[in-house]
Amino acid sequence: MNTNREQSLLPDDLRVFLTVIRKNGFNHAAEELGYSPAYVSKRVSILEATLGARLLHRTTRRVALTDDGERVRVWATRFLGDMDDFISELTDARQQLSGSLHICSTFGFGRNHVAPAITTLSRLYPKLEIRLDVFDRVVDIVNEGFDLEIRVGDDLPNQLLGKKLVANRRVLCATPDYLQRRGRPNSLDDLSDHDCLVLKERNNAFGLWSLTKGGVEESVRVSGPLSSNNGEIVLRWALSGAGIILRSLWDVKPMLESGELVQVLDEYTQSANVWAVYPTRVSQSAKLRVCIEFFEEHFRNLSLV
Repeated sequence: MNTNREQSLLPDDLRVFLTVIRKNGFNHAAEELGYSPAYVSKRVSILEATLGARLLHRTTRRVALTDDGERVRVWATRFLGDMDDFISELTDARQQLSGSLHICSTFGFGRNHVAPAITTLSRLYPKLEIRLDVFDRVVDIVNEGFDLEIRVGDDLPNQLLGKKLVANRRVLCATPDYLQRRGRPNSLDDLSDHDCLVLKERNNAFGLWSLTKGGVEESVRVSGPLSSNNGEIVLRWALSGAGIILRSLWDVKPMLESGELVQVLDEYTQSANVWAVYPTRVSQSAKLRVCIEFFEEHFRNLSLV
């Protein structure tokens, strides 16, 4: 039997096949399944074509298994039973997963993306007690008692474990109005002649922007009349035409698509991937493993690059 073809079998077709055998005919199987006899016959024919083997001897009154059909009957019974057991076990695990889970994230990403994701996570695992705290500072997740941090940026602490959830980068941008008044920068050095809206976030060097072009990292010292330790404040200033910002795509992508902001020096970017950071190996905590797997799947559809 062709193992490559076995991998493409549809469980529904196997169930139809087993019902035909158990009811000893297409008509009786169709009555039980709620299908037409023609449809039941078609599904069995598709199964035979997929396997490349004749499974049934058909007569006007009854059906009988071929030798290949008997082998498939044994295999299908075991396979479908195992699959039903797996689904039941997974459902039980979800219902039984309980305890507290303390998560932290940055203020903007936590509010805009992590919090809505946790709403879905809580519905999937209603016995979990989830707390989310958001900060615009460096968090010591071990000493502050967090199970998991959803972090933007690749500056991961060496003593912690991490899993990348989604690729992301920071870009330079400003409003069309600002660029019309002040002109577009043509090089990183030109930024010294512009009002740059500086964000003091976490442990990043204040006023020093490190960006990459063609795999080569370059740094530039920037300044401007406005600065803050809060990313949303800096973004509001940029949208008012106050200057140029360096901001994550997760934050500014809608504004770039609408034209409210325009990217400048497009060839320069700063890596700022989204990570799950945690102090305990996932093999030691079922709730942590399930939570990380959930965020990985949830953010897979968050297009940031």
